Amino acid sequence: MLLSIDHLIIAVPDLDAAAAELERAVGLQAAGGGRHEALGTANRLVWFGDTYVELVAIADEASAKVSWLGMPVAAQLASGPGFVGWAIRTDTLDADVRGARASGARFGDPMPGERLRADGRTVRWRNAVPDRLGPDQLPFLIERDETSAEWTPAERAARTIEPQPVGSPVRLDVLELPTADIPATILRYLRTFGIRFRPSLAGGGARDANLGRQTVRLRPATDGATPLIRLAAPGGSGRSVDALGVRWTVRPG
Repeated sequence: MLLSIDHLIIAVPDLDAAAAELERAVGLQAAGGGRHEALGTANRLVWFGDTYVELVAIADEASAKVSWLGMPVAAQLASGPGFVGWAIRTDTLDADVRGARASGARFGDPMPGERLRADGRTVRWRNAVPDRLGPDQLPFLIERDETSAEWTPAERAARTIEPQPVGSPVRLDVLELPTADIPATILRYLRTFGIRFRPSLAGGGARDANLGRQTVRLRPATDGATPLIRLAAPGGSGRSVDALGVRWTVRPG
């Protein structure tokens, strides 16, 4: 079953500099992370309960240029930091991939993944990736190993009260994606995942769909349009800021 938005990927040239910019501009503090040795990438994470923003940088160019994550990260970085793609968390990965393929979507086989943390613990998962990643492409699917680091019941409970400079707790409210052809994109989501969109109260031709407590919003693309990440936090001001090639809004909540 599709559960929620798992994480959002933002390509950055330097993890420390990107984390500092995000904290200064938005009030979000990145922590943790580590290296994907097989993918040639490294990351830092900004947690919102069980959802997070993943800042990803190239750690090894040779490995990255042939990996499913390294290639789109490098492609985005050619024009600067920015949104690469996003993942839906599921607990039925194999069945979901079979369904996606039956609809005509091009998804690779489910494959194991892992990340070694600085404390020596390992995070493990399985995922399946479409043929392309991007703001106007389908998300990939990920199934968590809940016995590995970061996904045990105790660690998940601790994240619900993890402090952030902007105020705590923070939750992801809306992922808003600029889309060139909204009717075609809606049809792809429906056929591939069974996700149904409805007219959005935001207006302007936008369409909304629910994933758990979160909203995925498609809006008509315009020149220079970037994805927008809407968060809710007790200290949120509601103003929008641009950072790392993405627009951020933190509303009170």
